[in-house]
Amino acid sequence: MAKGHRSQIKRERNANKDTRPSAKLSYARVSVQKACFVLDAIRGKDVQTALGILTYNPRYASSIIKKLLESAIANAENNNGMNVENLYIEECYANKGPTMKRIRPRAKGRAYRIEKRMSHITLVLNER
Repeated sequence: MAKGHRSQIKRERNANKDTRPSAKLSYARVSVQKACFVLDAIRGKDVQTALGILTYNPRYASSIIKKLLESAIANAENNNGMNVENLYIEECYANKGPTMKRIRPRAKGRAYRIEKRMSHITLVLNER
């Protein structure tokens, strides 16, 4: 049977939970490859430097990731009581999401497929 009471199982599961502040954006309308260009530029940097990079980066994904980083900073400040000056980006990655499939009419009655890709972007912060 089960190894214990339901509350005991929940306590053990929550004890293993990651306590680092993070923010996740699901179903972002940007492909993983395009998001990774921006994420590679800020990985390992401190928060103030990363915000500066994202502000002046011309890519579309940088505006999305900037909002996500500001959310992660707010989570660290309010939920974990961390100091903003000591925060840095420990992990940032983009995973593949679902793909919207659309049809583009072509000559002689043919149809080409357009794939509009999505991604799930995750940012994890930590204190130095």
